[in-house]
This record gives sequence, structure tokens and C-alpha cells, in this order.
Amino acid sequence: MLTGICWAGMIASVLLVLNLWPRGMLAICFVCFLSFVSAAQDFSAYQSDGMLLEAGFISRFLAPAGFRPGWGEESKPSRASLFLLVWECFRIYFESGVAKIMGGDPQWRNFTALDEYYQNGPLPTWIGWYMQHWPHWFHAATALGTLVLELGLVWMMFLPRRLRNLCFLIVTPWQIGIILSANYTFLNYLVLALGILLLDDQVVLPFLPWFMKKSYLATKEAKPLAALAPEDKWRTRLRAQFSALKIAAAAVMLAWIFYATLAQLVWMVRPWRLPTTPVSALEPFRIANRYGLFAMMTRGRYEIEFQGSDDGQTWLVYPFRFKPQDPSKAPRIYAPYQPRFDWNLWFASLSSWRQEPIVVRTEESLLRGDTDVLLLFSGNPFPHAPPRQVRAVVWQYWFTTPEEKRAHGTWWRRQQLGLYAPTLERQSDGRIAVSEWPPAMEPRE
Repeated sequence: MLTGICWAGMIASVLLVLNLWPRGMLAICFVCFLSFVSAAQDFSAYQSDGMLLEAGFISRFLAPAGFRPGWGEESKPSRASLFLLVWECFRIYFESGVAKIMGGDPQWRNFTALDEYYQNGPLPTWIGWYMQHWPHWFHAATALGTLVLELGLVWMMFLPRRLRNLCFLIVTPWQIGIILSANYTFLNYLVLALGILLLDDQVVLPFLPWFMKKSYLATKEAKPLAALAPEDKWRTRLRAQFSALKIAAAAVMLAWIFYATLAQLVWMVRPWRLPTTPVSALEPFRIANRYGLFAMMTRGRYEIEFQGSDDGQTWLVYPFRFKPQDPSKAPRIYAPYQPRFDWNLWFASLSSWRQEPIVVRTEESLLRGDTDVLLLFSGNPFPHAPPRQVRAVVWQYWFTTPEEKRAHGTWWRRQQLGLYAPTLERQSDGRIAVSEWPPAMEPRE
């Protein structure tokens, strides 16, 4: 069922790009993705999922009507939906800035938040390795620049067109830099797309391919008015009433989203007593969200590794597809793809195994030789039969220095800290039991 939903969403996405019934395709994409994140549960508890759902839902009011609407000259986009999409883009920045200040992390106040940012994120890139070794003044300047951009410059989104264009020229290179230096799934690509809404036709037109420019300019040429076909009065009246009803429903929905998002923004700063029912009613649909990226910066990089053994002495490693593991393997760029299993394990490494059941469940699945779980890894060290024991150990990772990389060709150095979760053993009767418990570990940040 879930596979069918994914295929339906992908097909609708392709048809949307081809400009076939855009409103209908956006509705299908929204329903499919909402179904996916609802079924994925712990694997979809990311702010980026809410961002995409919110943008996708509002875009349905922006998209032109009709099966082949062309440039949409007969169905102008609603100003309210355009404002709400820019409003979402603004909130992603501004609420993240507020979260950094209100979160109390001294690293942002001391401008040291980015000193180890490129190393400690969920999935670093090889470009991030080089940026990590740039001087401290660069990291301090980008930390200050982040706060200035998120708390100050983004207000330019609501100013006259020249300042909006300038805002676009500032935030776009910023997002491209984040994409190159870290793998934050489709989040930054979505923010890039929303940023395009800051531009108007006069700015975009010179950069369009000639055939698109010609097609667009053809819609601006004067055309003779077509004679209206005779129509019964009751049909005309019914069409007018139905049109008014659609406008009213859209106005109510968009105003509802604006109130819910504005209320959550206000509550980030002050706990004013505003009606909460309109906000909570939209929560299951994730179309009116509160954002706050990088409020607290991680102070170390920890990686969980699964190992299997048949004798309890020789342990073979289950290799990951995306997570850092082999010190000699360069971190790569995977975004906009999001390997959710690897992401969840990164978050799990920052807390205890009792709070992260995904780790023990993965151990159990590896003991059973579960094919679906094995596909999450790049290889199976036990191709003939599942191992008798499986354990999860935790490592701490650091980027190597340029000297270490030149000498050994490694991108990482690491140190094993011990067991992360209980070691599980499959007994002769098929039952799974604990053969070793992990020691108590200090909480990690």
C-alpha cells in the first residue's frame, strides 16, 4: 500500500512538472505525502516534511486552474496564497533565528556555533571537510551572518521589489553554500524554490530560454475578444454562485493558516493567551507549522555501528550506505535525497537506547535476517545465514587534520566508546535474549 502511494505521488509530481492539471496534481501529491509521513511515524518527524506539506497545500491555491493552463493567463494566482508562500519562507528563516536566541545555547551568543558544524551534522560532505579547516574568524563571521540574515535581512521579503530582489541575491548563495557543505535533504532546495517568489516577471524573463520567452510574450499580445456563447441564465447564476463559494472557502482556509502560523510565531517570543483550537485543528495535516533550525548545536559526532558474530569473539560490521563509517571514505553529497534510517540513527546516537527503540528493533531484525532491513545497508557480512549475535557499538568521530589526510589518506579518525545497546543473541529455540548489557553512559549533546 505504501509503495503504491509513493508511486502515485511520483507520477503526480511528473505530471505537475509537465503542467497537466496542476491543481489536481498538487492535491494528489499532498494527500500521498501526508499519507506517507503519517505511516512513517518516527521516520517523518522532521521539520522539512512539514515545510513541504505546508508549501504544497498553499501552492494549490496559487496554481492555475484547468487541465492545460499554459502560463495561467486566464486564471491569475491569488495574492493571498503568494503572500503565504513568502510568509512560510520568511518564517523558516526568522523562527530559526528566534529559536537560536531563545534556546539559550551559548555557542550562538559566543559566535562559536559553526566551529564544528560541518563535522557534527547528520551527513557531512567532502566540501564540509575543507570548510571545517578554515580559520576561526570565518566560522565566527558566518555565525554572526546567520543571525543577521535570519533576524534582520529576511524582513526585506515584504519590502518593495528592488529590496526583495536584493534579498533573493543574498539568501540564494547562502542556501547553495549550505547544500554544498551539508546534506539537509530537500529542505534547502525547498527554501531555494520559495525564494524565487521574491522575483517578478521583469527580473526572470531575460533568463528564460528563448522558446519559453516567446511563449510567454505571446500571452501578452492583444487578442480579439471571443464571442460569448449563449448560455441559460440559471447556468450563469449557478456558475457565479459556485465561484463565489470557492473564493470564500479559499479565503477562510488561507486566513486560518495565517492565524495558526502567526500565533505559533508569537508564542515563540511571548506566551500570550490566543485561541489554540484553530492551531491544534490543523496539526494532523501539518500545513501550519512552527520552525526552528539549529537552535541547539551538537558538540560532538557520534556514530552507531551494528556488528554481528557467530562465536561472540569475531565481529563483522554491517556497512552503511550513507553514514560516515569507513575513515578512508570521503563523505558525499546525497541531498535532496534523505536516507531516513541513517538520519534517525544520528539522532539516536545523541540519546540513550531506551529512548530510541529503532536500534534494538534493528538488532532483532538482523538476527532474523529480515530482507527489508538488510537493504538499508550497503552489504551483508552474513550472506548465507543470520549471525548468532548482534550488537550496536558507538564511536566518536572527528575530521582528520590536513596533515593526517595527506599522510594517511583518511577523512575521519574515530574512537570506539563501547556498547550503545544490549547485545542480542538468538538461542537454539529461536528466542532472542540479551547476552550483554551496555554500561551507563554520560548524556551526549
